[in-house]
Amino acid sequence: MPPDLNLRISPRTVQQETVDKLRLAILSGLFQPGSRLVESQLCAQLGISRPSLREALRSLEAERLIEIVPNRGPSVPALSWEEATAIYEVRELLEVEAAGRCASRIPAEQLRELEKSLSAFEEAAASHDSLAQVATAADFYSIILANCGNPILEEVHRGLVARISFFRGRSMSLEGRAQSSLAEMREIYESIAAGDEKAARKASKKHLLKAKAAAKISMDSAG
Repeated sequence: MPPDLNLRISPRTVQQETVDKLRLAILSGLFQPGSRLVESQLCAQLGISRPSLREALRSLEAERLIEIVPNRGPSVPALSWEEATAIYEVRELLEVEAAGRCASRIPAEQLRELEKSLSAFEEAAASHDSLAQVATAADFYSIILANCGNPILEEVHRGLVARISFFRGRSMSLEGRAQSSLAEMREIYESIAAGDEKAARKASKKHLLKAKAAAKISMDSAG
């Protein structure tokens, strides 16, 4: 007789799903930068209690995707170009180094995963699915970071992923940017696959500079 299986969903699962949905709403632009989040409305929309919502909001505050001001409640911060510049500078420090290190370290099965993630991004770019573009680009870089041989570098980058995704969404919203990104990411992949550290670093830096320029145009036009 099989053992009893407890199928009850844990509060942690509900909690994580709440965080994921709110994060998605922010990254997709459903909640615009500068907008206040009304707790009673969110509880009704998500079908959760206020304590559960507040715990989820604290998680998003730790990711710097929302800010909670006493007596004003939670809101989506209006991220400035100065902050975007700082994020792109740190991305360059981390991702260019990670791409170079990955080229000399990545095992064959992880290289296949990297190729799969590139194909997934290609599909997202072709379908003009902006959320899928952001998610698959994040997957591509997470594989590179996971195979760079430096877990601290990966950990620091992981702490920035939500804000990176926010600016990546702005960059990808620019007409034709997703297809350009695809060509740049393919160049990074091919350099890593060839084991060419120098070329991987160069391709990664080129990709970041172009992404930064696209994000600037997008944010200026939205401002």
